[in-house]
Parts: sequence; structure tokens; C-alpha cells
Amino acid sequence: MDVLESTRSYEGWLIGHTFVSQRHLLCKHELMRETPFSFLRATFYRWTQVWPEVCCELRSAPTVLAIADLHIENFGTWRDSDGRLVWGINDFDESYALPYTNDLVRLAASAMIANDGHQLSLKRKDACKRFSPAT
Repeated sequence: MDVLESTRSYEGWLIGHTFVSQRHLLCKHELMRETPFSFLRATFYRWTQVWPEVCCELRSAPTVLAIADLHIENFGTWRDSDGRLVWGINDFDESYALPYTNDLVRLAASAMIANDGHQLSLKRKDACKRFSPAT
């Protein structure tokens, strides 16, 4: 299945389960075309299809409650109930039990894409060291 078929299939499923504004869907498609990073953020459904094939050797890692749709923009700051400024992951809507390597690979991929788009300044080698599990 290619990305267009995948998108049509996902959107068909979505429309069957909730109200979807066609105008907003077209707007999303425009945003997806703007940058590779925007495309990555908008296509987690595609990631779930491709990741197990592309990273088959990483599928046997221990399973955890993963963020799943992890990328560099899922981190941020907010005030907790005591008014303290905290930092952490702020998007859990795709959380699912997956090999922990899914989150690491997706986070590293998002950093590389952002770096290539000049949204982040990080050497590839340094990023890979930071995202690699301890050996």
C-alpha cells in the first residue's frame, strides 16, 4: 500500500467514526505538503504501517506504554497544579503498548527531518548518540 492509498484508507476509517470537516481535511493536506516535518506529524497512521517493516530488527525490544506519535514538538513547558513550571511530553493521544524503540526511532527521525529543514541545529551523529539506548 502506498502513502496515497494509506491516507485514503485512514481518512475513510476516520470519517466512519467521527465527524470530519472536509474543509479542515483539505487544509491538513495543504499543511502536509509544506515540509517533511509537517508530513511526519500528520501521518502517524502511515508510520504504524511502515515502521515494523523498515525497522524489523527493533520490533523485539521490550514493550512499554509508548507515546507512539513522539516527535520533537511533543515536548514543552506548562504550569502544574502548584504553579511550578514543568517540562515534559505534552501529547499522549496516540499512546499504545509498543516496543520502546518505536519512540526512539520516531524521535530521532523527527530530529533529523527538523535538522534538514533548518528547524533544529544538531549534528546527526550527536542526535543518534542521544537517542540510542545505553549499552
